[in-house]
Amino acid sequence: MKKTHIVLLVLIMAAIAALISIFGDFSSYETFESAAREPRKSYYIIGNLDTTQAMHYDPKVDANHFTFFATDKAGNKSKVIFNGEKPRDIEKSEQIVMMGYMDGETFHCSRIQMKCPSKYKKDQIAVGNG
Repeated sequence: MKKTHIVLLVLIMAAIAALISIFGDFSSYETFESAAREPRKSYYIIGNLDTTQAMHYDPKVDANHFTFFATDKAGNKSKVIFNGEKPRDIEKSEQIVMMGYMDGETFHCSRIQMKCPSKYKKDQIAVGNG
């Protein structure tokens, strides 16, 4: 192989590695229980909004504080604190993907992605301030 071919292969491999590190988030979904084993470590949890519990959002008091309860895929329930405004139509979402960490019995969420039930409506993403 010529030196130019070797240099070209190294550059291509470096570009692929850079793209994977930038765009590749290969983390798996966890449950509230498994996230509680390592508090303060960030996880993705997929679940559903628990509509039997009350949601709290008062934009007059704090527009960047929304609390609700969610149930993960294993059936574990947890209080979720989102430091951002309440995502529009969260009640209508089929599933929610939350990124954050456990602190005691509470999941502190920094990002919410809502899976919408309609195939014609795009998924919505809400990003918090913390």
